[in-house]
Amino acid sequence: MTAVLIIAGVMLVAAALLTTYRLLAGPGSLDRLVAMDTLIATAICGLSVWAVYSGDTTIVPAIVALALVGFVGSVSVARFRVSDDS
Repeated sequence: MTAVLIIAGVMLVAAALLTTYRLLAGPGSLDRLVAMDTLIATAICGLSVWAVYSGDTTIVPAIVALALVGFVGSVSVARFRVSDDS
């Protein structure tokens, strides 16, 4: 079980690095928005893997709060986004 969690952690770190590149180099604001959503989802998965590894359930409210912040942030940015052409 520990090997599976280590492999999952390594894959999440790789995903976070690739997503950070897209966040910094994205040509448009929607690309950056999608990268930020992906980075938040990766952080949620990383916290979940850590909760399973450590057996600590006090992290679960932080995971729920991060999911809510990610959702509200995505909706608000998508709603008030200015066109990239201007």
